[in-house]
Parts: sequence; C-alpha cells; structure tokens
Amino acid sequence: MPFELSVEPLTLLILALVAFVAGFIDAIAGGGGLLTTPALLTAGMPPHLVLGTNKLSSTFGSATASFTYYRRKLFHPVQWRRALIGTLFGALLGAVVAHYLPAEWLNKMLPVVVFACGIYLLFGGTPKAPLDADVPIKKTWQVPQGFTLGFYDGVAGPGTGAFWTVSTLLLYPIDLVRASGVARTMNFVSNVAALTVFMISGQVDYLVGLAMGMSVMVGAFFGARTAIKGGNKFIRPVFIAVVLALTVRLAWQHWFGQA
Repeated sequence: MPFELSVEPLTLLILALVAFVAGFIDAIAGGGGLLTTPALLTAGMPPHLVLGTNKLSSTFGSATASFTYYRRKLFHPVQWRRALIGTLFGALLGAVVAHYLPAEWLNKMLPVVVFACGIYLLFGGTPKAPLDADVPIKKTWQVPQGFTLGFYDGVAGPGTGAFWTVSTLLLYPIDLVRASGVARTMNFVSNVAALTVFMISGQVDYLVGLAMGMSVMVGAFFGARTAIKGGNKFIRPVFIAVVLALTVRLAWQHWFGQA
C-alpha cells in the first residue's frame, strides 16, 4: 500500500505511547495486544488492517525481548529447535487459513482458556529451578506445542504469550523467568511468520506499524530487563494481572458483542 499517513499526527503519537506500555507489559507477561488492538480500532483503522499492522509492531517487541533473554543466557535455541520449527509452520498455516476459519466458537472459549492460565499460576505455583540451571529439555512435546500455539497465533493471537508461559511451566522443569524467555522467543517466530502472510496479502499499514514498532521495541527492552531483574516474584503478579485483564477484555468483546 502507498506510504501515506493514514492517521492524524496526534493520533499517531498516542498510538506510539500505547505501544510503549504494551511492549513493556508484553515483555514481562504477554498480552500487549490487549492495548494495541483496541487502540488501532479506536483510531479508525479498517479492521482488516488491524491484525497485520499489530503483527508488524509486535514483532519489534518480541524480537527485542527475546534477544534480551538470549543475551542473559535464559534461552538456549538449541534446546528448543523443534519448538521453533513447529511454531514457524503452525503460524504460517494459521495466518493462511485465518480468513477462512469460522472463529466464533473459538472466540467464545478464549476468555475461559485465558482465565484458566491465570488460575493455574495463581494457585498451582511454579518450579523453583535456579536461573542458570542446565536442565535437560525433553523434545517429545515441542513440535505439538509449537505447532498448536503457532497456529493459534496466526489465526487469532490474544493470550498467546500466556498460553506459552503456562504450557511451558507444565511441560518442562524450568522456572517462570526462563518460561517467559521461551514465550517471548516463540512469540517472535510466530509473529514473523504471520506478518509475512499479512504483508503478502497487503494487510499492513507500514507507517503506523513501524512507528508503533519503535515504541514497542523500547518498551520491550525495559520490560525484559525489569522482568529478569525482578525474577519470579515480579513476573508472577504482573502475569496474573494481565491475564485477568485479558479475560475481561475478551469476555466483553466476544460474549457481549462490545468492541
């Protein structure tokens, strides 16, 4: 699409500020789309551009957050090779079928599933492995986990970070900080895959997406550093708060038909 300013300068500034906050939150617990998607809709962007533009901006944030976790040696790509591959192909397929898959039933279930993630972390506790633990990571569930969550992120997206965090805690002997590193990295892979499809289909507002992406990137940088420094005690309440907010938002949107 042509490179022209599709929103007012003040609106773009507000979107950038929202994106900064979203990037900070997303790097810690996921759920940044809880802020950016409604903001884009409120700005008057056509609905068919919202998903693609949001993917562009969120890709910057997930890239920054995942690289921060990698630099701190809290994510080792070799251990998660199968999950990375599964996520890539799942997200590609999900983005392709997004326009053909009836999603009404899935949307109705989303608040329940997201809320279940929060309840698990609230009452289920998390492993206490040290941050530098060199624990073996089983390969058995990586492809199914990656493909399923990648597919979901390509089709819809809300709550993907929460699903990654909780499922990783359930399947592998790692703590919440390292599970967050896995979630952010897999989010980056699925974002890139889905974004590629959206770009090919012309469903991206590049100027808005890039402006928001720069802000998301800065927010993600500070968010990831804060999460790593604060550890489990910091991430846990933020994660639960984001999940509860996401539950309310999804229920309001899909159960009561509100934007």
